Amino acid sequence: MLLRINLFAGWFAILLGLVAGAVIGMLFHHEDWLEGYGGWRRRMLRLFHISLVGTGLLNLALALSIAELRILSYPWIAGVLMLAGTATMPTVCALAVWRKEMRHLFFVPVISLVVAVADLIYEGFLK
Repeated sequence: MLLRINLFAGWFAILLGLVAGAVIGMLFHHEDWLEGYGGWRRRMLRLFHISLVGTGLLNLALALSIAELRILSYPWIAGVLMLAGTATMPTVCALAVWRKEMRHLFFVPVISLVVAVADLIYEGFLK
């Protein structure tokens, strides 16, 4: 069941990332939009959009790796933390657009994703 949730979350995050990129892309031609190209808010908004696509791909990679490696018992830690990272990475990016101090929350999605990948490596290759 969690495998299907990771697959759905992956494709859904990719869809949201593509839509967000299209919306953001309609405003990028304004050079001074969100403090200009190098501005903090604009960079965080770009990171928001790409983090949706990137974490979506990580969920797909997790689900497909479990199937390919024929892992018998679902790696719950990897599955749940991958979902947590997928939810929190774009959220922290969006919060950092709003308030720069929110950047201090990036440890939450980063730790979630790192532990998820480490658990998959353990379950798939080292166990």
